[in-house]
Amino acid sequence: MAAIDRNAIDQLFLNARSYNHYTDTPVAEADLHAIWELAKMGPTSANQLPARLVWCTSQDAKDKLAACASDTNADKIRKAPVAVIVAMDHEFHELLPELFPHTDAKSWFTGNAELRAASAFRNSTLQGAYLIMAARALGFDMGPMSGFDAGAVDKAFFSDRPAVKTNFISTLGHGDPSTLHERLPRPSFDRFNSIA
Repeated sequence: MAAIDRNAIDQLFLNARSYNHYTDTPVAEADLHAIWELAKMGPTSANQLPARLVWCTSQDAKDKLAACASDTNADKIRKAPVAVIVAMDHEFHELLPELFPHTDAKSWFTGNAELRAASAFRNSTLQGAYLIMAARALGFDMGPMSGFDAGAVDKAFFSDRPAVKTNFISTLGHGDPSTLHERLPRPSFDRFNSIA
């Protein structure tokens, strides 16, 4: 596999930023489908794909999500073109006969809620990262965040699906570069890495 070119690396990593404020450029439903079509291709353990996404595009949905967030984040959510809830299905194993059909992977998780919770969290977090990179690849920006009441989000959006729990939330749109601060530090290899 060949390396991607420098422009692509810049767009995905070096020039990409997390945004809190966006331009008025709309995000179409077709754009959300295109982002998912890329993000779903990222690897998860045994192709679990536990992430469940709720794209809040209406003002009512964004207001409902904002009500579950801190004051600062609530304002970001309300004003963004789109907000997305990255949640995780703790019963992902029920779909493994379809998603990972060449072995009985479902049996690995049946009766083990602790293992399912750990695996759902790990793999939905990976999927959330793929989502960010897919959005960047297609020319969008995201602003992932904590600072919300996950239980309140679950109650507001997943009351009919108790096995689905919120992981994190993010805004999405075309970022307004005039609102950015300087990039925060990214330490060198030697500081945060070791080779064994």
